Amino acid sequence: MCGIHISLSSSTQTISPHLEKCLRNRGPDFLGKERRPVSDVWSLSFTSTVLALRGDHVTRQPLTDPTNGSVLCWNGEAWRISGRQVEGNDGEAILDLLMKASALPHSRREDILNAFRAIEGPFAFVYYDEPSKSLFFGRDRLGRRSLMFRHDDAPGAITLCSIPESCDPSWKEVEADGIYRLDCSMNSQPARDDWLPHGRDDFVSLLSNLLSQVSSIGSFNTSLPSSKPALTSSSSAVGALREQLLKSLRLRVLNIPKPPSLEISSSSRVAILFSGGLDCTVLARLVHELLDEGQGIDLINVAFENPRVVAQLEKEAGGKPVNFYEACPDRVTGRKSLAELKRVCPGRPFRFLAVNVPYSETLAHRDQVISLIHPHNTEMDLSIAYALYFAARGEGLTSARDISLGDEEELHTSQARVLLSGLGADELFGGYGRHAVAFSRLGYPGLIDELLLDVSRLSKRNLGRDDRVMAHWGKEVRFPYLDECLVRWAMETPAWDKCDFDNGEDISGVEAGKRVLRLLALELGMGGVAKEKKRAIQFGARTAKMESGRVKGTALIS
Repeated sequence: MCGIHISLSSSTQTISPHLEKCLRNRGPDFLGKERRPVSDVWSLSFTSTVLALRGDHVTRQPLTDPTNGSVLCWNGEAWRISGRQVEGNDGEAILDLLMKASALPHSRREDILNAFRAIEGPFAFVYYDEPSKSLFFGRDRLGRRSLMFRHDDAPGAITLCSIPESCDPSWKEVEADGIYRLDCSMNSQPARDDWLPHGRDDFVSLLSNLLSQVSSIGSFNTSLPSSKPALTSSSSAVGALREQLLKSLRLRVLNIPKPPSLEISSSSRVAILFSGGLDCTVLARLVHELLDEGQGIDLINVAFENPRVVAQLEKEAGGKPVNFYEACPDRVTGRKSLAELKRVCPGRPFRFLAVNVPYSETLAHRDQVISLIHPHNTEMDLSIAYALYFAARGEGLTSARDISLGDEEELHTSQARVLLSGLGADELFGGYGRHAVAFSRLGYPGLIDELLLDVSRLSKRNLGRDDRVMAHWGKEVRFPYLDECLVRWAMETPAWDKCDFDNGEDISGVEAGKRVLRLLALELGMGGVAKEKKRAIQFGARTAKMESGRVKGTALIS
């Protein structure tokens, strides 16, 4: 994870102390700067900060090509290049890939584009190719990392940054639909941009395949069943999902280095955004299988003081004091799922971190959160962002055992710099209520259309927003369900092997939505988790509608 800022202008650009501090928050381990003149008029200024999570050393950025002076600012994780797992530092591996591409006697533009097409993993980047005077930039095909841009006052000038410098409406997110190129070779208005799709097909072919091709990852299975096949624990899809998740998690939780600023090794290198729901608890259970015995896993569970809900709880209690944090739905579910994890994973030191956020603290951080989520600006954006922001900070109460046993709790800050999120499971496996509605109205054709719509717009989800909010605390969020190989497998798997709305619970023991994942939870020994209902984070943590129950999520932030 890194913070990047690039300015193409006719004058020497410096970033403000406030912006530099925000970039250092994203990458506290190193800050570096480079400058390149690109013509008699124009120059490029590069700033990068680094959160070191790959390899055995802190790799300084911006990365530079010693042979020709090209510059790479890299923010992300390249798990695989051309299908091969990347060992060591991925930024250095990508620079090496680009250096080899520049040595080929073919079109520089196509070689550079193919280099980025070969990467699997979450990323945002800016690459200046000195020989061709071209600036390439973009985000991965699922949009898991943030990159913003703004056209500046001077014609042709542009600024790119991991975060917006302000809530100015001129700041927009770079679309996660391909790679962009700016021709910087001209002395006037150099920002002539080209759009280069992630896929290898031309734009016409891409449009013709839109119904089956998704984010250039693979083709969606739109076949219909000839009978009513039942999805049960013995179905091959359940075992296949387990293997896909384990492969994804191995890349994301093994070999995480000790933070260079810590003198002692923390027992927990990984934390999970933990509501106690199905998606995150399955991740915790499988991470247990991969980590060395004795290595801790932090389970971060957030609960908010919502004045509207607190007033109702106190009224129901006849004015008596109420522990409204422990009454939050996600806190109740989280503690219940923790008990189930401890039962099936004896000996694993799970640390349940109860993050309790007073209303006064929510208000104190409101402006900061609003600036990070820009250009997203609805009440729903804000309520979701609050939960992610305070969870990523990782400050909460913890005890060695469950609170119900009467242990004294103490304040603790998680040292884990890798956060795991269960996002993506609902879209891939049919976990939303609208999936059941689509099936009830139109059967499998309606369900397939709804699943295809959800998967195809994963890149347009609010992943850039979430990245900005959580990276503010020097943390990197990783999405095991959004691994390209897992997404491709889920797309190619028929709908009835993911969510079996054609058969009732009496056959499988769990509800139809995300049935393949629920059956996996059963196989992992977690019957209670397998039956947990879907609940949106803003309602589980009670960040929604803090002042009035009449505020709609689509309302703009006032």
